[in-house]
Amino acid sequence: MLAVIVSVCTASAQGPAKRDELRDKTRKQLASIADALDGVLGYVVIDLESGERFERLASETFPLASTIKLAILYELFKQAEEGRLKLDDVRPLERRHVVAGDGVLVELSAPAMPLRDYATLMVVLSDNTATNLLIDAVGMENVTRRMGSLGIKGLQLRRKMIDLEAARRGDENTGSPADLARLLTIIYRSEGLTRESSDAIVAILRKAKPSALRDGVPADVPVANKTGTLDGVQADAGIVYLPGRPYIFVATSTFLKSNAAGEAAIRDASRAAFDYFDRIAKSSDYGRIIR
Repeated sequence: MLAVIVSVCTASAQGPAKRDELRDKTRKQLASIADALDGVLGYVVIDLESGERFERLASETFPLASTIKLAILYELFKQAEEGRLKLDDVRPLERRHVVAGDGVLVELSAPAMPLRDYATLMVVLSDNTATNLLIDAVGMENVTRRMGSLGIKGLQLRRKMIDLEAARRGDENTGSPADLARLLTIIYRSEGLTRESSDAIVAILRKAKPSALRDGVPADVPVANKTGTLDGVQADAGIVYLPGRPYIFVATSTFLKSNAAGEAAIRDASRAAFDYFDRIAKSSDYGRIIR
């Protein structure tokens, strides 16, 4: 009987051992993508079912570009829950909010719309004018304070969009890949928010937009994400709703010689992460694909 028990235990360990090897190959593949980039790439990838992680420079501070808008979006919906503002309140756009860069509001003469719609423009078109209006609506210091209350002290909103003077002073919007991953996990799990609010946030983030993260995932798999771009900086952060294996993917890059190269690295890393989780989701412990 003892011999049989030992034999069964040995056999059951073979499957997980093979999966460990697959995991190690994926880890090396992600590291190779980062090593090949002419710049610095950090990332955090988290299996939302098991907690398994792939990380590189996870706790290092990066300029976040427009991925900081995830924190503004969270604060907007949280303040709506607290009764401090109403998402359907119509706000006229004042010229002091208007800045260049991404978006459409800069081209309009005198628009007025609900805060909810400004939030949609902030995410889908990365509209910087909409973002600046929302920063005034919620209060810049409140965004950073809220992140701190969630245990994400490294996520710092220090300036409005396209404020070059603030950037030259060092007042950059910063955080780590782990900070963004934690915020996305909070949104996914409705921590500190009602399910209605978190679902509404995810619905905005899921709206179609150009994205290296999305390019690495098949079109039929939903992705809720926000991209970010500055000169020499490329970032993408989101939740991938892979059936049976949802996961967080965050990649931040800086000191890039080419933004296109940074975007390509994030796309390759996204594809590598998806290939791993998709295989795990479809396979038994022994690696047989079971559809």
